[in-house]
Amino acid sequence: MASVEMRVRQEKVRKFEEFVDRRLKPDLVNAIAQRDKVFQQQKTFLDLKKNIENLEKNGITSMQSMVNLGSEVYMQAEVPDTRHIFVDIGLGFHVEFTWQEALQFISVREARLARQIDEYTHLIASIKAQIKLVCEGIRELLELPAE
Repeated sequence: MASVEMRVRQEKVRKFEEFVDRRLKPDLVNAIAQRDKVFQQQKTFLDLKKNIENLEKNGITSMQSMVNLGSEVYMQAEVPDTRHIFVDIGLGFHVEFTWQEALQFISVREARLARQIDEYTHLIASIKAQIKLVCEGIRELLELPAE
């Protein structure tokens, strides 16, 4: 009788461990990776905002720059008018903005990205809590007294 109960417990433990390993841990890794992507987007927009503010502050309306053509091959480029810039708005689309329009767009986008980061942070915390709960259940199963 005790060996049947032990086998049932071991099977439950195996199923819980499998659930953690095959479902919860991959979900956690994916959520962290997605949040990291949003952090990178947030950094890109913050850098763009700083660059626009520097152009505005210093009154720079033309400039020269090095452009990466791919595979770390660079060439010098001249930008005759910096007052209009193209901003990647997503899905491969770029929109021409004035500096002020770009700053307004960035402000809206930053708020959306901050909300996404909060959502992923809550999801990560929830998955970690589920993992902890299942691990606690496994611990309790293993410590059940034999009858």
